[in-house]
Amino acid sequence: MARPEKQAEPNPHTDVVERSVWKSIALVAICTLSMIVNNACSSSASIALPTIGEKLHIVQYKLQWILSAYALSSGCLLLLLGRLADLYGRKRMFLLGVACLSVFSLGCGFAQNEITIDVLRGLQGVGGAAVIPASLGILAHAFPPSPARAIAFSTFAAGAPIGGAIGILVGGVLTQLTAATWRSVFFLLAGLGAACFVGGYLVIEKDVPSNERDRRVDWLGAFLVTAGLVLIVFVLSDGSIAPNGWNTGYIIAFIVIGVILLLLFIGWQHYLEKIHSDPDLAARAATKWYLAPPLMKLSIWTRMKGRMAVMLCIAFVEWCSFFSWMLWVQLYYQNYLLLTPVLTMIRLIPMFITGCICNLVVALVIGRVDVVFLIIFGTILTATANLLFAVIKVHAPYWAFGFPAAIVSVVGADFVFAAGTLFVAKISLPHEQSLAGALFQTMTQLGSSFGLAITTIIFNSVLTKESRAAGVAVDKSGTNAPRAAQLDAYRAAMWGGFAFGILGAVLAALFLRHVGIVGHRGDVDALIDDEATAHAVGEFRAGDDGDEKDAEKPQ
Repeated sequence: MARPEKQAEPNPHTDVVERSVWKSIALVAICTLSMIVNNACSSSASIALPTIGEKLHIVQYKLQWILSAYALSSGCLLLLLGRLADLYGRKRMFLLGVACLSVFSLGCGFAQNEITIDVLRGLQGVGGAAVIPASLGILAHAFPPSPARAIAFSTFAAGAPIGGAIGILVGGVLTQLTAATWRSVFFLLAGLGAACFVGGYLVIEKDVPSNERDRRVDWLGAFLVTAGLVLIVFVLSDGSIAPNGWNTGYIIAFIVIGVILLLLFIGWQHYLEKIHSDPDLAARAATKWYLAPPLMKLSIWTRMKGRMAVMLCIAFVEWCSFFSWMLWVQLYYQNYLLLTPVLTMIRLIPMFITGCICNLVVALVIGRVDVVFLIIFGTILTATANLLFAVIKVHAPYWAFGFPAAIVSVVGADFVFAAGTLFVAKISLPHEQSLAGALFQTMTQLGSSFGLAITTIIFNSVLTKESRAAGVAVDKSGTNAPRAAQLDAYRAAMWGGFAFGILGAVLAALFLRHVGIVGHRGDVDALIDDEATAHAVGEFRAGDDGDEKDAEKPQ
């Protein structure tokens, strides 16, 4: 009797697991909840800063580190944790991430001094760095290119404004009205994180091993990029409040070392990619522990004739514009107009409503509209929000400047995130989905820090200049500056945000005109119009495990 033929096992990175509609909905809901918790962890601290400073006796110019500590760890570890998620399991990394968010949120709620809360915020950011790339990889694998993927990614992107709403709206109410004040916000986040952990454990499919032949981690590359980003983000966060500002010795040293480390990382990744693209050299590299596959193939930036790089740059400048607007508008309301956290929160409500509507719009039109129109339209509206505050009249009613700015501010961030992550997922290979999502998220995090640093320089320069002209020596807090000088400084910072938004629109108009529609199921080979993308697809189709001869086309 002939031996029955062994049935081929499904390829975990190309075959889509059959699941019910309700389980698919639950999967999207849990990933979206992770985005909500991540964004709430960031935004809740911003509106509670004045209260935290008062209760923990932290001087105003050091309060920024409560925000920067989270951004530092969450932005600098994305690439490493995204790569580890692709290699060793996205569900595992997801659960680790939400556990960090929950546990360290609880710790922040019990913090008693400045150092403790700064350290815990940094550890909390590690959770954000783990959970977002893993979520993007989970969704990209669970939903092949189709209307369902567009809905899944748009819903996930909607978690950003919802998380912002929970962080700012609910956070403002809890900070002002509860006995625990700002601590209540972190207790709420700990509970949401715990719920997300339970849901992820029950709903997300079991992890399967990566089908890459060489699953070693490029630890040298991970060190270079992480250390370089840490130093650069630290400088961007601390440069304006250092003893001698940007002329402080350690600030100059750190920025130089950070740039050198990033250049070394780029050179090292190029070297590793060159070795592993040659079968003979790759066989020899397998015997040396330090010659692992690159953490990030540089060729990923050249996909679709370099439009991948353009999309990442647009994400960077859009977050420069959006995040700087969001922070300065809160400081304007609370420090200049002297509004309470609740009154500030009320003025930002339209932003979160618009954010949810925007992602619904994306889900409906992403399969019908060229992505360039969405991105140009969105980035211009974010720039417009900055423009409205750049020319704001203090005594004008809220409805004249604040209300329309709140409505349009979030459009660019939502359109760029939803369309950008769909674009990145579509031209990335199945075994690099979390890494590609981490790369996109890294650019948004760096954009947030860079935009804040540049607009802070603008703010401080104008504030100092105008105050000196009025015969006032400004202290580090800036609270003793003349009212007119403060207003001019806020307006100048908003002009900086406006410039970033317009730059994003110009980049899209010049370089994304031929991307087309990214949210439909078309033939993916239509995107393979350049040597870099075709080479990557050819490598994957050859089969990383030596057995896969007919791997599915990239998502």
